Amino acid sequence: MKSRLIFIVLLGTMFQQATAQQLYMPRNIRQAYVNGTRSTTGAPGPKYWQNRANYDIKVSFAPKSRLVSGSETVMYTNNSPDTLRNLTLKLFPNLYQHGSIRGMPIAASDMGDGVALANVKVNGISIGNLKTAGTNLQLDIPETLPGTQLKLELDFSYTLNETSHIRTGMVDPGAHFIAYFFPRIAVYDDINGWDRIPYIGTTEFYNDFCNFSVAITVPGDYQAWATGDLKNGPDVLQAKYLQRIAQAEKNNDIITIIDNTDLAAGNITKNSTSNTWHYEANNVTDFVFAVSNHYIWKSSSVEVDPKTKRRTRVDAVFNPQHEDFHEVPSFARKTVESMSYRFPRWPYPYSHETVFDGLDQMEYPMMVNDNPLSSKEQTIELTDHEIMHTMFPFYMGTNETLYAWMDEGWATIGEWLISPMIDSTIIDNYGMAPYNTIAGRSQDLPIMTASNQLTESYMVNSYPKPGLGYLYVKDLLGDSLFLKALHHYIATWNGKHPQPYDFFNCMNAGAGRNLNWFWKSWFFDDGYPDLAITSVNQQGKNGSVVVTSIGTKPIPVDLTLYFTDGSTQQLHRTIACWEHGEKTVRVDFTSPKKISKVVLGNTWSADVDPSNNVYTMPK
Repeated sequence: MKSRLIFIVLLGTMFQQATAQQLYMPRNIRQAYVNGTRSTTGAPGPKYWQNRANYDIKVSFAPKSRLVSGSETVMYTNNSPDTLRNLTLKLFPNLYQHGSIRGMPIAASDMGDGVALANVKVNGISIGNLKTAGTNLQLDIPETLPGTQLKLELDFSYTLNETSHIRTGMVDPGAHFIAYFFPRIAVYDDINGWDRIPYIGTTEFYNDFCNFSVAITVPGDYQAWATGDLKNGPDVLQAKYLQRIAQAEKNNDIITIIDNTDLAAGNITKNSTSNTWHYEANNVTDFVFAVSNHYIWKSSSVEVDPKTKRRTRVDAVFNPQHEDFHEVPSFARKTVESMSYRFPRWPYPYSHETVFDGLDQMEYPMMVNDNPLSSKEQTIELTDHEIMHTMFPFYMGTNETLYAWMDEGWATIGEWLISPMIDSTIIDNYGMAPYNTIAGRSQDLPIMTASNQLTESYMVNSYPKPGLGYLYVKDLLGDSLFLKALHHYIATWNGKHPQPYDFFNCMNAGAGRNLNWFWKSWFFDDGYPDLAITSVNQQGKNGSVVVTSIGTKPIPVDLTLYFTDGSTQQLHRTIACWEHGEKTVRVDFTSPKKISKVVLGNTWSADVDPSNNVYTMPK
């Protein structure tokens, strides 16, 4: 209708005015602003909604056969304005199914029939003719009106992979990390409707915030760790181990819950045949668990919120033969403390964090699956990177499948900043070499390119490029204003599903400064960073260095002046020096000392051509 068209045109004009320098916006995302679910202020619109579910899961795991089997009841609430006539379920273990499309090789011995489903019912009505397509399953259902609930029931089973460990699988015959094990209802959101993007093993996940009650049955000599809080400790653990856990929950020191002596003596759990561990987790995007019969367990806790005195317990569960893991309890605790008080300076949002000794480098709500490493530096960097993901994506609910940079970029800057807080000798330059190598080449695509469309540039677009973008804005605004803007974003969108424009608009609003010129250049535009020293002049005490931007990506100007007496002086300009399209910037300095040379750049200076970054003064 014409009246609607006029309204859309007027809204588009208002949007352009509100953002000053317009950021390109695809029409499906723009429609959310028309519909009132998103707002140009960065806050959710007046009609924002998201669907939720309560999962009641009973799962058994048999380590010898690696059979995962169980049943679930899901109460799903349709908060959308749409009548739902079908459900999309995610069957992530079908990554290992014969015939599934995959983005990485899998051993033939790990391929199987995928997830077997039985007794599928919706609102008590049996559902047949299951339409499985790889990791997606579409169910035709009775109409579910806006504001109503449906009840999904089903049984499931599959065999956990023995090798080809892609975020989940057997670690060794007595240790297993079991993720993505339960059929889940896909996200239905205000941007794309059902999330039907298949999981092929490369891009990660997008899940709704849900409540979980999960009963995990394992053999009697196994312990189980999971997302959420253990609700039946007295039913599964002997009293002395419960006492040690309780001690750790109040203690800054590292407490040993289970050691080699305990393992040798046995009698850790209550029942010798099998035990059922009951965990509950509310308002989280996923649920995982891990089991072992030979791992030791160390624990501590840290006060994460001085206002409420709330503490987070930090566990490390590992093979005692892996030497680097003996320091992981301390590294993990220091990470949680640093996140709560230094960066991003937000109270750690969950009751516990468990680092499990596995075969991957992957994050999950309240847990990480980390492989052993050969150096202390690598172990620290891996530990803080994966734990940083607690905030992004889990607390913030971002769409990793389409926008990996909205979580991996934050984990990367977190790793850069937190690693030297744990060990001051660390200079973490993760991702810089790959970006400097690919920048400006045909494979180098804008960060805003959907992550599931990327191949060669997936790593740099997800990790260092956005990490640098955040770091450069932090430098521009200063720590105080940057954290104010970041906290505005976190407070506005935690527990929801922010999209990129929500982030950009929230940061602008929180900082009280329109940064669209930078968002556009760094996140949307093609181009590459390349600065060069054009000239150096020194007349007596006064001097200047002229720096030219040969490339088109704005980066800070960092100069080190080397004097003939061996001393140095640092000069710095933030990205603001390029805000209005400048191609050169003159950096003035005062010093009575004579310069021998000038060097441009530092650890996080992206630059495709370092050959023009050193200027030697003529003798």
